[in-house]
Amino acid sequence: MLSPAAAAAIRAAAGSPRSVRSVHARLLKSGLAHLPSAPALLVSAYARSGSGLLPDAHRVFDDSPRRDLHLYSALLAAVSHSSSPALVLPLLRRMLSDDALRPDHFVLASLTSAAARLRSLRLGRQLHAYFEASPFRGDDVVKSSLIDMYCKCGVPEDAQKVFDSIGVKNNVVWTALVSGYATGGYSNEALELFRSMPARTLFTWTALISGFVKAGNNANAVGLFVDMRRDGVRIDDAFVLATVIGGAAALAALVLGRQLHGFAMRLGFLSSMIVRNALVDMYSKCSDIHSAREVFEGLTSRDIISWTTILVGEAQHGRAEEVLALYDRMVLAGVKPNEVTFVGLIYACSHAGLVQKGRQLFDSMQREYGIKPGLQHYTCYLDLLSRSGYLSEAEELIIRMPYEPDEAMWGALLSACKKHNDAQMCMRVADSLLELRPKDPSTYILLSNVYAVNCKWDSVAKVRKLMAEMEIRKEPGYSWIEAGKEVRLFHAGEVPLDVREEITGFLDELVSEMRKRGYVPDTSSVMHDLEEHEKEQQLFLHSERLAVAFGMLKSPPGSVIRVVKNLRVCDDCHTVMKFISEIAQRKIIVRDASRFHHFEGGNCSCSEFW
Repeated sequence: MLSPAAAAAIRAAAGSPRSVRSVHARLLKSGLAHLPSAPALLVSAYARSGSGLLPDAHRVFDDSPRRDLHLYSALLAAVSHSSSPALVLPLLRRMLSDDALRPDHFVLASLTSAAARLRSLRLGRQLHAYFEASPFRGDDVVKSSLIDMYCKCGVPEDAQKVFDSIGVKNNVVWTALVSGYATGGYSNEALELFRSMPARTLFTWTALISGFVKAGNNANAVGLFVDMRRDGVRIDDAFVLATVIGGAAALAALVLGRQLHGFAMRLGFLSSMIVRNALVDMYSKCSDIHSAREVFEGLTSRDIISWTTILVGEAQHGRAEEVLALYDRMVLAGVKPNEVTFVGLIYACSHAGLVQKGRQLFDSMQREYGIKPGLQHYTCYLDLLSRSGYLSEAEELIIRMPYEPDEAMWGALLSACKKHNDAQMCMRVADSLLELRPKDPSTYILLSNVYAVNCKWDSVAKVRKLMAEMEIRKEPGYSWIEAGKEVRLFHAGEVPLDVREEITGFLDELVSEMRKRGYVPDTSSVMHDLEEHEKEQQLFLHSERLAVAFGMLKSPPGSVIRVVKNLRVCDDCHTVMKFISEIAQRKIIVRDASRFHHFEGGNCSCSEFW
């Protein structure tokens, strides 16, 4: 049996790769590595020292002369929390067949957690059935895992049944169901359950706020954080701060984000890497890339998340040179890039027209780092090629890649064909895209425009019929802006009554000045069955123009105008923003569904690659 001192040394080493390997080496040298309990402790220590050490944990497992439930439990727990939870399945089969072991409550909890992460309701139900017939059917930890699994698989009513079956409900099971409802988008049920809890800890508040953020319910998440502060809950964990900063990022609420930055500073959490990384992400998404870079450069230590967050942020702001320089620094610092890093790198090349550099990066993923390109990498690479006019090469990529092309991929190629006026390829790609019966309303608008431009009226009718059959409606455009202490939301075609006269008068003046400078409205993106003056009027009332006009009227002269739009900026609005930035001598930053546009002095940071 392993001595208590040796066991304590293994536990103490957990969290530090070097320390775990050092302790493991000493145990091997002294012949103690295979004593009972040693392999399980080593597997746990490796697992808690980072996902990169999971192969080391596997080797300890494979080298063990005797595999018992403790050892399986340690490795299954590690795998269930790793980036590859599906690997629990071959381990389970090995446990049942090779070693003839039956899962205990610890193993069942890990397997259920893996089923939750895989969103595998079938596996979850099988585990639940086994659990009910096992001697451990009263275990609350497994029940908490089942509640989480059912919620993540979209059946909260089954989670509620498991919850109701628990006699004495502790804070863990209450929190599991609250989190499940919140994450699944059942905000009313989550709040009702939360308010009925006998006691609410920071852990429960964090679960609720985090669930709301994951479900995209960011405004309510921020409101809950304010309520938590009013309740006097002591914040002694950085995670809830990082979570609510993420909510501010999703809302593009720069003023709120800055307030949270100050709050984190007052509480002494700026030393926390997850808070710092969240702040980098927040400033990037709130259009303040310079503050994001400041926070990043102030980090005393940086992990792969730090590097990738700033790299992706710079890429979305169209700063390709900065992205590539950051990548070189990251590699020199000995940090290995991951899949997300390469998405950001190729995206940056795509939006700057750096075809050769993009090719090199795409090739280096597998050759230098052993990262197999995923569908998202292929989509970014295709976008790079097609945007830059390499349409044949892009089409060839779709044919030879090891994935079925999806709607986003065909859509990117079609947009590029339209931009480069390749009518023949346009029709070929449009027909392939239409066969997929797309789900995104913007795809149908693109298809309809492409067919209409090429006078394929039968195909236009087919697109509209499909939209009617599938009850697809074009998503209305809207934009929002923070001007001082005021936040305003503008919908396309609707000018709020209280500012209507000011905004329309201001825009009229701007259009008049723009026409003097050569502006001609581009109405190609507007419905084809309208008169020309009606098309121009629709463009005049696009939401981002209304938001920019409001910002210029309500903010101090010379201040930056920051607008967020839910859809892609149209070609005409892009031209108008360049004119306005020059006429008004104001910097305008627009975050649309694709990227950030920095308009200044009549130019845009995207250089027409967007």
